Amino acid sequence: MAGHSQFKNIMHRKGAQDKKKAKIFNKLAREITVAAKSGQPDPDANPRLRNAILEARKNNMANDRIKRAIEQGSPNSSDASNYEEIRYEGYGPGGVAVIVEALTDNRNRTAGDVRTAFAKNGGTLGETNSVSFMFARVGSITFAASVAADDKMFEAAVEAGADNVESSGDTHEVTTQPADFIAVKEALEAKFGAAQESGIVWKPNNTVAVTPDQAKSLILMIEMLEDSDDVQNVFANFEMDDGVMAQLMAS
Repeated sequence: MAGHSQFKNIMHRKGAQDKKKAKIFNKLAREITVAAKSGQPDPDANPRLRNAILEARKNNMANDRIKRAIEQGSPNSSDASNYEEIRYEGYGPGGVAVIVEALTDNRNRTAGDVRTAFAKNGGTLGETNSVSFMFARVGSITFAASVAADDKMFEAAVEAGADNVESSGDTHEVTTQPADFIAVKEALEAKFGAAQESGIVWKPNNTVAVTPDQAKSLILMIEMLEDSDDVQNVFANFEMDDGVMAQLMAS
């Protein structure tokens, strides 16, 4: 019976992982389609599309799925979907500022999903620009610390047009103006290989420490938001003990 129970647990985890992967692919495909519609369906002439495709490949999305997403965004496509980029802002447990970015073809559905996630987990949805002043909109490119010495990474980043580099024992985080993000990323990846993480993000100017109970509610809220097919990204200015984070993610 123990073996059977263990097998069931493994299958349950695999099912959850497969479901999560499917959601990630749906979000990546939506970004590819929107990027293709907003510019040209040629990645060489469309930096946003090029970056979306690279992100999809990094997550092991099949080439056929990527091709279909590009075709959906092409001018001669029969796809009638029209996705809007919408930003929601509010406060989570412990007064944590939260920004939610969405791509949606149904504002009412998305607003309902976001409002429910905030309300069920001790948060409050606010007006647009109610918390964004607490963040900086930047391009962020993170490399492992092992790819280059601090001074070499700084020199290369400045030469590529970056604004700043923050190096630690584990990583180098390069920040750029949003308009410079693609050019800087491509220049640095040509020298140091693929970045660990990259994207245009809302980087908090200051962070808010949360208690274990607040952290639990906050993680549940973020997971609920990310479970919505329309939500692309969630940013928050919380500071959490590594031990508490590890415990919550394992539960």
